[in-house]
Amino acid sequence: MSAAAPHAAAPTLARTLNLPLAVLFGLGVTIGAGIYVLLGAAAGRAGMHAPLAFVLAAVVMAPTAASFAEFASRMPVSAGEAAYVKAGFGSTRLAGLIGLMVIAVSVVSAATVARGSAGYIREFLDLPAAILIVTVVIAMGLITAWGILQSVMLTAVMTLTEIGGLLLIIVAGAAKSDAPLARLPEIATGGGSVTALSGVLAASLLAFFAYIGFEGLANIAQEVRQPHTTLPRAIFLTLAISTLLYIMVAWIALISVPHAELGAAHAPLSLVFERVTGIAPAAITAIAIVATVNGIIAMMVTGSRVIYGMADRKLLPAVLARIHPRTRTPVAATALVAGMVLVLALLFPLQGLAEASSRLTLVIFAFVNAALVQFKRRGHVTTTDAFTVPMGVPIAGCILCLLLLAGSLLA
Repeated sequence: MSAAAPHAAAPTLARTLNLPLAVLFGLGVTIGAGIYVLLGAAAGRAGMHAPLAFVLAAVVMAPTAASFAEFASRMPVSAGEAAYVKAGFGSTRLAGLIGLMVIAVSVVSAATVARGSAGYIREFLDLPAAILIVTVVIAMGLITAWGILQSVMLTAVMTLTEIGGLLLIIVAGAAKSDAPLARLPEIATGGGSVTALSGVLAASLLAFFAYIGFEGLANIAQEVRQPHTTLPRAIFLTLAISTLLYIMVAWIALISVPHAELGAAHAPLSLVFERVTGIAPAAITAIAIVATVNGIIAMMVTGSRVIYGMADRKLLPAVLARIHPRTRTPVAATALVAGMVLVLALLFPLQGLAEASSRLTLVIFAFVNAALVQFKRRGHVTTTDAFTVPMGVPIAGCILCLLLLAGSLLA
């Protein structure tokens, strides 16, 4: 009798994503979660100063993005934030807490965008929002469980579509509006007043939500090719492209539609499109639906990978670390994320979800920056292919995150 055959190796995540796909994944979650859903709310709070809120959010985000780029290059693992905090502070308990916060942000963000998506879908289907939310969340959960390459390829196509929609608004708005560049000083007019500053700070918290996404790249690190170099590049490209698009779209929207009307719209970019082109907004509404469901998929991927990574490190039940042999995805973790997204999307309003997600994210980012400071203080050896930043970068990132958090609580 021959010896029994050894057990087959347990399936693992598939390392299939290159730089273009990683960037499109980052842009998909970032843009889908931001400008299509929250432009109106930001305009309602800050008025003509809304572009400043996006600039402020980008400034706060830049050093944190650099900190994530270094950690992702050094430690390309799922549940990145938890791993980074563990490496910096040496505390498994604190790492577990941060991991749970990251899961909460992914779930809350996906719920936020699900509600925004339902608002756009109702432009075509006169159905109760609850029915649309349930349908969207379940469908996106199934796509997320399908496979990482399939999910990201789909998000890549949808991301290119949503960027095309934004560029269409920018070009049409610039052609129709009276001297859009000459009106730029209106952004700063009266900006020094307490009311204006308060509005910008309040809007910056919503604008900050519009940048949530690049950190999701750190959580698909185990599915990225050459992560030491690919991830830093993808993070910076995601932040730069998103910022440029946000500022241009926000300004075109504000000079095309009164900010009070924009703030009250449940499908703000559809309204802007109609005003700048003079035609029915069906096309841009369809693109907005693509953008928002794209964001849901990307956030579900992020949340499920964090749960998988924590379970793989024994911080969550082992069943959540199981990889399906055919799809090579953590199906149990994905189902858990979809269920939580569905509950939150049905029970809570959009702006409240966005603000909660932004505040949690600021806390997480502050901890990641502080962890990198501690990591560098210990003098860890840098490998030749790792991306690194000066000590002042994570210090600045931590301070800026805490200041924006404090400002949002006082606004």
